[in-house]
Amino acid sequence: MNFYSVRAIYGYEMSRMWRTLLQSVVSPVISTSLYFVVFGSAIGSRITEVDGVSYGAFIVPGLIMLMLLTQSVSNASFGIYFPRFSGTIYEVLSAPVSYFEVVLGYVGAAASKSIILGLIILGTASLFVPLEIQHPLWMLLFLVLTALTFSLLGFIIGIWADGFEKLQLVPLLVITPLTFLGGTFYSIDMLPPFWQKITLLNPVLYLISGFRWSFYGIADVSVAVSLATILVFLGICLALVAWIFKTGYRLKA
Repeated sequence: MNFYSVRAIYGYEMSRMWRTLLQSVVSPVISTSLYFVVFGSAIGSRITEVDGVSYGAFIVPGLIMLMLLTQSVSNASFGIYFPRFSGTIYEVLSAPVSYFEVVLGYVGAAASKSIILGLIILGTASLFVPLEIQHPLWMLLFLVLTALTFSLLGFIIGIWADGFEKLQLVPLLVITPLTFLGGTFYSIDMLPPFWQKITLLNPVLYLISGFRWSFYGIADVSVAVSLATILVFLGICLALVAWIFKTGYRLKA
């Protein structure tokens, strides 16, 4: 493996984060903090606790996951779209760099940004409510797997998109609604039986549930099912990326 090429791509993408610190870090942290303050205050005054956990602490894993999903997709999609838009991607493809190294550089940088943001938001939330992480290694595993998987999804979207509006299409119309309806602010046990069954069709529910279990030991679905869901989704994204480079979809045109 050519580690110099991976480091060059990774370093350039990470430097873009520090150049746009206000947009890349401060804005998501403030937005998530506002979610926490507004929902924690408005709903927390009516719901004191869920499954023995204070409501303010209960929503923290869901808010981190909301940010993680949206930022992973956005970072990776913009990261690969702009080289395509400017034409510099052809210099990368013509260089002695393998497809795996290209994906590792772009996706690794996008996932790293999201993980850093997730840890910052976790630290920020601890200033508002007392947090307990019962399974820290599992928490980090879910954090890394989710960031990696949705960065791959963002990479695919960045190659598929042929305009700036399409870059926001999936995050705004698919990812964010599914996250809000996936138990970010509530437990599905609070829903009527019919809506519980409908919610179980939402794949994001399994990610949030597994991540929340790593904090408090409570989950809406089996942790094994949550882990299997993210691994299956990761496998699908890897297969799609492999197909894109094999066929040259939207890269060789």
